[in-house]
Amino acid sequence: MAALAAAMSDASRMKILCALMDGKAWTATELSVVAEVAPSTTSSHLSRLLKANLVICLSQGRHRYFRLYSKNVAVLLEKMMGITFQVSSPSRSKVPQELLQARTCYDHLAGEIAVQLYDSLLKNNWINSDGKGVTKQGQEKFLQLGINIDEKTRRKKCCPCLDWSERKFHVGGHLGALLLSFFESNNWIERVPGYREVVITSKGKKELHRHFNINV
Repeated sequence: MAALAAAMSDASRMKILCALMDGKAWTATELSVVAEVAPSTTSSHLSRLLKANLVICLSQGRHRYFRLYSKNVAVLLEKMMGITFQVSSPSRSKVPQELLQARTCYDHLAGEIAVQLYDSLLKNNWINSDGKGVTKQGQEKFLQLGINIDEKTRRKKCCPCLDWSERKFHVGGHLGALLLSFFESNNWIERVPGYREVVITSKGKKELHRHFNINV
């Protein structure tokens, strides 16, 4: 635990880890811009993170890409954000409203909209009361939307993930990842390149209200 904490105990390395929370792979050059340090310094930081199993390196031809080591690392970072973020007017005012409204939490959706979505799924009995499973009715409804839940997945089919800015749950697990992918592929949302921020499109606003009674 001490070794892990030591690997994370640098502001630039934390900027790198937080950038990778968008679930995508980044180049060292891109991460150096985010961390606001020289490329050589970024390489040193990435080496430290690699040794601590916080990130992995993917090689494709001459290019090298970095991403978080696993979903467990993303969960750890999200919980750390929740601990360090105090829900009060002054602290919330420091966070861009767009980020509070909708953002990625590694491979699923977070923010105000995601919390409303979780509440809607509970209210309409699409997921179990504890948020840890999908109901038979929910499976049928998701299938009608075009979301096919893999019964053989090794991930939790559905799980409540505590939202660090709202202090309420949003949808995580296999279902959370499917929903984010579905929203993006159907143009309900658009990701802001290089950031965790997610924009709800005009189509998305209509569809979210139509299917989940969410007002954006």
